[in-house]
Order: sequence, then structure tokens, then C-alpha cells
Amino acid sequence: MLQPHRLTLAVATALLLPSIALAQQAPAATAARTSTLDTLIVTGTRVADRTVAESQSPIDIITSEALTATGTPELATALARALPSLNFPRPALTDGTSAIRPAQLRGLSPDQVLVLVNGKRRHTSSLLNLNGTIGRGSAPVDLNTIPISAIERVEVLRDGASAQYGSDAIAGVVNVVLKGSSEGGSLAVTAGQYSAGDGKQTQIAGDTGLALGERGFLHLSAQLGQQEETNRARPFAGTPGPTQPALGQKAFVIGEPEVDFGAVAFNTDITLTDAISAYGFGTASNRDITSFAFFRAPGSTAQNILGIYPDGFLPEIHNISKDRSLVAGVKGHAGDWNWDLSYNYGYNRLDFHTRNTLNASLGPTSPTSFYDGALETTQNIVNLDISRPLELGLAYPATLSFGIEARNEKWNQSPGEYGSYANAGLGVAGAGAGAQGFGGFAPEVSGAYDRDSRAVYASLEADLSEQFSAGIAARYEDYDDFGSQVSGKLSARYAFNDGVALRATVASGFRAPSLAQQYFQTVSTTFLPGINTPFEIRTFPASSAVAQAFGAEPLTAEESLSYSLGLVLQPVDNLYVTVDAYQIDVDDRIALSSNLTGDAVRRLLESRGIFGITGGRYFTNAIDTRTRGVDVIGTYRWDLAASNVDLTAGYNHTKTEITRIAANPAALDAIGLNLERIDRVEIGRIEEGFPRSKLLLSGTWNTGDWAFLLATTRYGSVRTTPNNAALDQEYGAKWLVDVSATFKPGENWALTLGADNVLNEYPDENIFGNSTNGQFPYSNLSPFGFSGAFAYGKVVYRW
Repeated sequence: MLQPHRLTLAVATALLLPSIALAQQAPAATAARTSTLDTLIVTGTRVADRTVAESQSPIDIITSEALTATGTPELATALARALPSLNFPRPALTDGTSAIRPAQLRGLSPDQVLVLVNGKRRHTSSLLNLNGTIGRGSAPVDLNTIPISAIERVEVLRDGASAQYGSDAIAGVVNVVLKGSSEGGSLAVTAGQYSAGDGKQTQIAGDTGLALGERGFLHLSAQLGQQEETNRARPFAGTPGPTQPALGQKAFVIGEPEVDFGAVAFNTDITLTDAISAYGFGTASNRDITSFAFFRAPGSTAQNILGIYPDGFLPEIHNISKDRSLVAGVKGHAGDWNWDLSYNYGYNRLDFHTRNTLNASLGPTSPTSFYDGALETTQNIVNLDISRPLELGLAYPATLSFGIEARNEKWNQSPGEYGSYANAGLGVAGAGAGAQGFGGFAPEVSGAYDRDSRAVYASLEADLSEQFSAGIAARYEDYDDFGSQVSGKLSARYAFNDGVALRATVASGFRAPSLAQQYFQTVSTTFLPGINTPFEIRTFPASSAVAQAFGAEPLTAEESLSYSLGLVLQPVDNLYVTVDAYQIDVDDRIALSSNLTGDAVRRLLESRGIFGITGGRYFTNAIDTRTRGVDVIGTYRWDLAASNVDLTAGYNHTKTEITRIAANPAALDAIGLNLERIDRVEIGRIEEGFPRSKLLLSGTWNTGDWAFLLATTRYGSVRTTPNNAALDQEYGAKWLVDVSATFKPGENWALTLGADNVLNEYPDENIFGNSTNGQFPYSNLSPFGFSGAFAYGKVVYRW
């Protein structure tokens, strides 16, 4: 295996040698190219002609070429490979989170990132992440519902922006800008497989632009694909027993899920009059996802019936995700006034089915598959945005903008069929209730919930001189379920000359507790770190009598205060470097409590008529956190006689620490429960469960009909901290290398062969005490998964 310093040298040499060789050729004029720095941005500003280089806040532009440069069909994975501050682990054996995985920005919670599409708020997923993963307790946007083929670019604002956009924009904003041309298009076919021989993927994706006469356009996109499962589980190596697999038996499936997916998108704009135009865009996606639960041993009478599964069984969790969005609006101008009136609809539904299972309480006639119920999220937003240039006697007109917004959110938890949740009492004494693997939602824990919020906002941005620009923004938002919030932001940029500028921001923000966090209830089979026996853990709403007996209080909004200071350098042509330091304080951060277990907990639950449950948890505003870090981004294009080399480097260092944990409420002490609402498992996950550092280096050499890509990513170490401190484990830093070669046999065709993680790097293995008797070799905290090298081929036709 290459050592890190040798790998760095190899990558640097590979990136520079072609440039040095070509630089020795006779110079020739090259065509002018539009730099990314000159891209007009629409995120974090309402100034019509603001470019990336002029932004007062740090912002990254991820082009469609960068998103499709590797073999992944997933938007979140592509972004993680392009952004050093984005973390997208790939957990397995985590119920719905195995299917819909969360991404985090700057080490904060996944739901502390706001996602926009064409500048309009994207709805969140209906899933609540629960089981021991990064983002435990969050319900963020599912980025992978947006087809990559529809995307022109992604603008990532690495700064707090609640004053501009409202709730959730604490860590930053991801704005997906859809393709909007009236001509041209592409069709791409991709196929690949992991080096272990599993996880085969196939995909077809395309887009095309259509002119609507001379007054508008319609751009259509689609993506269709299939992914087979991977499995990195190992045989059982523990002490045999009735609730365990046989010695040497490989009983689990741990890895990538099986996925069938399809998505479509459209983007349109048509001029109605010289002053008014209508626009609309939307996406629709369906995903059929199969992952796996924990093995049920043949001798486990509480979980298995020998007459049905004499050798035990491995339940399958089958999710069907349906996601829809539609934005329609009219915009125009009247004199100096610009206006935009829009309606925004978003919907996500996640159905749960458990297959290859049983309900032990139903006895030997139990069915072996169940419909477990569904989760749904609906968003409806009406927004009016107004702006105009304002003469203030400055060198250039200022930009005044203001608006109003009304938002309605709905979240539903629908019950499954009777057998999926029933405790029928027809099995042996102590037989478990509900479908094994994932129990269904019972009518008594189901429900439909909604809330309304109203917002007003305003901002003023101005170039105070040729060198100095500044902005101020404020937003008032009122929710009918927990009250109101006011957010503000100040930003400024000073250019010392064309090559050096300083920028800074200070912003307050908030995140409203989601409806899912307030009302979700379920039972999950959970392995706790360092313990080989699973627990049946029930999630209780903070407002429920049981949660209040555990010390829960009503949820309130998270509040944040963030600062950033950045340096922008353009010392020579084609070289652009930014360095941005930041601090983000979050008070009353919402977290899912520790899994409260033990005999005292079981007795409390049984006293309230809840049997067969060995632990409970609930959401709480019990912690404050402080996140500090720095982002360094550099890009350089080397134009040569007959080719060019694009070099990119990115580095992020982030540290999050918990600065306050609320004392245990009196309710816990009053009933004799010596428990911690936030234990060392959760503390470790928040503070050390993601890489504190991440380095990206990439180079693309474009020469004639060929393009060669070489990229490496260094993921910093992560750490797990079970309640048994003797099992604390650090997983070391790892280097991953991606390569590809593209040949263009004609003006319209491109043929690519590539490999992601070409050196077949895996994370450090779990020590035996963290491996569930040797069966789980890798940690779900791994920032790049644990599937190994992936080789792929791609054929693209453009017109």
C-alpha cells in the first residue's frame, strides 16, 4: 500500500508532468474562456450582477461537468467528492437511513443546511434518522431525489443565511440551479461494479432543450438506473447460543442497498409581455430500495418460529420513496421595480414494507411479509419578492429588496396493516410483537400534523466605493406552534486591489423543530456500541406523558450566531485562492436523547402498559455547540499550446464541541432513574463522529480528443465512543484516489473508463468488541463507506 506522503508525491507528479511537458511546446493563442469566477450568482444576494469573485460570503460553484466526473449517480455523493466541507457517510443496517442517507456541511447537523432549487426552498424528506448514524435525529432534504442530468450547476453558500432564507440555513445553503437552455442536450449510459464482484450499477440519463417559439424554453431531463446490493459482513465468531448465529455462519448483509430509481425534471420560462414572464420547474422521482435488518437466530423463541424459519431468517426492509416538487410563478418589472410571485409545492412519501419476516406473537400462522405504514411530508409556500435599485449618492446604485412569505407544512405517520404491529399473544410466552426487523406503525402512534408560518424580510446591498461593498439583511418569522424568531446578517467585502480582498460576515439564525421531531413514534431494533444483544428502543414524542416522565420538555427553536472572515486572492491570471475561517455557535440544539435502557426503564414502561420494549428516547433541546473551522479553496487553469490543465485543491478543518449539556431534569431523579439524557455515545458522535479534516486534490488534463482526470481525497480520522470507555476506537485517516480517461472520437461523442477508489482503500476495521462478534468489520462512521474500488464505463452523446 502506498504511504500517504508517497501517494501525495505521486498525485502531484501526475498532475504537473503533463503541464511541464506541454509548456515546453511553442506558445499559441487560446480561445477566451468564461471563468467560474465570472459566474453570476443567485445565492446569498439579490444584486443582479454579483459574481463569484465579488461575493461578500464564501460560495462554491460546482459545475455539471464536476458532478458527472466520477461514476456515481447520486447528487450527494458527487457533492461530497467536490466539496471539502461536505460529509456524506454510507451507513448500513440502520432501517430507513440505509435507504435515505443524510449529508452534513461543516460538521453540523444535516437539517442545519437549507437546500434550494432555482432559489426556491426544497422540501425535506419525511424520514427521521434514528439509529446510530451521523445526523441522528435529523430529517433533512434528500438530495438524491434530484437527477444530476437536470443540473446546470450547484451554488454552495458556506455561511449562515437565515436572515435571507429563514429556518435551517445555519451551516449554509445548497442551491441547485437547473439547466435552462432552449437547445442542445445529452444522453449518457453508465455501467459499473465494485472490485469485490458485487454492487453492479447501470444508469441511463439525458436532457434536452426545446424552444417555445421565440419567447421561451422548455428543458427536460431524466435519469433511470439500478444498483445491486453489496455485502461486507463476516462470519459469526462469538460464543454460540440460542439467540446467535452458528459459529462461522455469515448471517448478515452489510453494505450498499439494492436500488431501482427513476427521476425526471423540467424547467421552463416564457415571456408573456415585454414586462412579464411566467416560469415553472419541478422534479419527480421514485426509488425502490431494499436493505437488511438484524439476523434472527433459529433458537430465539421471542423472535422466531421454527416451523416457519428452521434456520433463522434475515428480515428485508423494503422502502418505496416517492418525491414530487413543483414551482410556478410570474415575474416582471415596472419601472425600476422588479417583482417575483411564486407558489412552491413539495411532497415526499416513504412507504415501509418488511419481507422475509414474521410476527412471533401471531404464532405459526404468521404471514412472512407486512406493510408497515408510511411517512409523508408536504410543503406549500407562497412568496412575493420585490427589489429595485436605489440611488443613495454612491458610485453605483444600491439594491433594496424585501418580501413576504407564507408556508404550510404537513407531516403524516400512517399505520401499517394489523400484523405489522400487533401483539396478538398467540405465540410462546414473551414472543415479540410486530414484524421482526421493522415493526409497523400502530394506529395509536400514527397521526397527521401541520403548522403555518409567516415571514417578512428585507435586505440592502451596496457598493460604497470602488473597493468596499456591504450588505444588511433581516427577517421576522412567526410559527403557530412555537412562536417567532428574528434573524439578522451583516456582510462586507473590501478589495485592496484586483488581486487581494477581505470579506467578513456576522449572522444570527435559527432552525425550527421539524414536525417529525415533535411527533414521530416508532420501535427500532438497535445494537448499542460494545453490546452484542439488541435492544427494542421506542421513540416517544417530547410532549407525550412517557417522555415527560423521562424528563422531556416541549421543543423550542435552535438559535445560532455565526462569524466568518475570509481572504480572496487572485495573484496571477487563472489562479484563485480563498481562505475562510468561521465560528458557529448553536444554542438549544435539538438532539435525540441517548437510548435510555435498564431495568428501571423497563419497569416504568410496563407501569404504563408498554411491554416488550427495553428502552426509550425522545428529542430535547439539551445541548449547546460551538463549531470552528477553516476552508481553503484554490483553482488554477494552465493554458498551453494545444491543451490545458485544470487544477483544484480544497481543504477543510472543522471542530465541533459541546459547550453545554443541560442537567438531568428532576423527573429522572424523582423516579430513581440514574440515566444521562446525552451520554458519551452521543457526545462522541457529535464531536468526533465526522472527519475534522478533509483534503481534495484533483487535476484534469484536456489534450486534443482526450481528457485525463486524477483526483485524491484524504479523509481525516473519526472516533467512536461507546459507553464502555475501554472500547473507544479511532479510525485512522485514509487516502482515496479516483481516475478516469475520456476519449472523444467525434464532436458529439465521449467514451469514458474510470475507477473510483482505484487503490481499493477500506476504513480501519472495528476491534472485536465493536464488531458484534466479528460480524460487522467496519464502522458506519466511515466518511467514504466500505465497499472498495468501483470501476465504470460511460458513453455520452451530446447535441
